[in-house]
Amino acid sequence: DTYLSPQPKSKISASRKLSLKMLLLTRACEDLEKERQEREEEKVRYLGEKLPPLQLSGMSMKELQDLCKQLHAKIDIVDEERYDCEYKVSKHNKDIHELKLKVQDLGGKFKKPALRKVRVSADEMMRALLGSKHKGSMDLRANLKSVKKEDVKQDKVLTSEVGDWRKNVEAMSGMEGRKKMFDTGGGAQ
Repeated sequence: DTYLSPQPKSKISASRKLSLKMLLLTRACEDLEKERQEREEEKVRYLGEKLPPLQLSGMSMKELQDLCKQLHAKIDIVDEERYDCEYKVSKHNKDIHELKLKVQDLGGKFKKPALRKVRVSADEMMRALLGSKHKGSMDLRANLKSVKKEDVKQDKVLTSEVGDWRKNVEAMSGMEGRKKMFDTGGGAQ
């Protein structure tokens, strides 16, 4: 009884949808072409205003020098404007970057900064973690097992008795050698 029917079919046929898509695409292409032509016309108009065609014929040397000076002055002005525009763009880019970081911070998602390697002693680390609760210094050597000097001397005596390794190999070969090692306690550690 509670059978769900599939979604109702659209009232527009597939061929009609395809023709509408084609019409939209052709309209979009036409609009893009028109926009490109308008930009080109605007560029030509702007350059016509800013750069009138030069009339060099019939000018004397003095007039040509004055014209060059005027052109240099215009170039300097344009360079200053370009520099100002570049500075504004870079400033805006920095502002945008800072605002993006603020948005990320507010959202709780931010990029982890590159961490520096810092040497920290165990005491400093415990103070940082526990704050004022940390008392005394952590002497890590205090917990180490102490070794008697006699044990060290005994180990040196055992190693000095070995002597020539070839004699040792021949003496320890076969089952007799294994028995000797077991008896002397050399194998058990």
